[in-house]
Amino acid sequence: RGFRLLGEDTSVHKVLGGGKTADVLLWKDKKTTAVVIGGTTVIWVLFEVLDYHLLTLLSHVMIGVLAILFVWSKAMTFIKKSPPDIPVVEIPEDLALNVSRALRNDVNRSLHLLREIAMGHDLKKFLGVRFLPSKLHNGFEVFSFFACVSNSNSCVFQVIAGLWVLSEVGSCCDFLTLIYIAVLMIHTVPILYDKYQDKVDHFAGKAHTEACKHYQVLDQKVLSKIPRGPAKTKKT
Repeated sequence: RGFRLLGEDTSVHKVLGGGKTADVLLWKDKKTTAVVIGGTTVIWVLFEVLDYHLLTLLSHVMIGVLAILFVWSKAMTFIKKSPPDIPVVEIPEDLALNVSRALRNDVNRSLHLLREIAMGHDLKKFLGVRFLPSKLHNGFEVFSFFACVSNSNSCVFQVIAGLWVLSEVGSCCDFLTLIYIAVLMIHTVPILYDKYQDKVDHFAGKAHTEACKHYQVLDQKVLSKIPRGPAKTKKT
């Protein structure tokens, strides 16, 4: 069947994790998707187009909510009816612990990766361009611009390239606009790919082949001639 970005017999719905999230991203649950995109658009318009500030918006919303509840409670008391039952809102301890634990793990992994990059002595590893063509079967193993990788230690170049791209994008638009664009993309790219999967895979296969050819030339002429540092001895 040729080159497949998602691998053989793998659907877009499955790659997105299945369930409710995938349904929203693929517009199977149109109401929820519309609410997400509409809400994001309203927030973007408020802060970017109307130049609203977050603290001002939160303050105005809280003032409005408290004023309505206060008047409502007083009106119910005046007409001798029971005041509205306002529920007690609390953050569950388990939820707070799980979120903090997940955040801690992600931060620690990021710090560990940055430390490995900073202490690297092998230029090939720093560039992240280890090429194992026998293990390349699908699009998940297409590496950045021209590198094809097969193990997790070779993702360093992706980090460097990603940070550089992020810095360039950040110079063109602010953070909120970037988030808004990302939300629109994750709600449009998956469904477009799902609809035109065969055509996209065909062009991606050609790009993948050309990228690997260019990498092989680079590896033969440059990377293979770079001296490597002494191999680390494993502790027993």
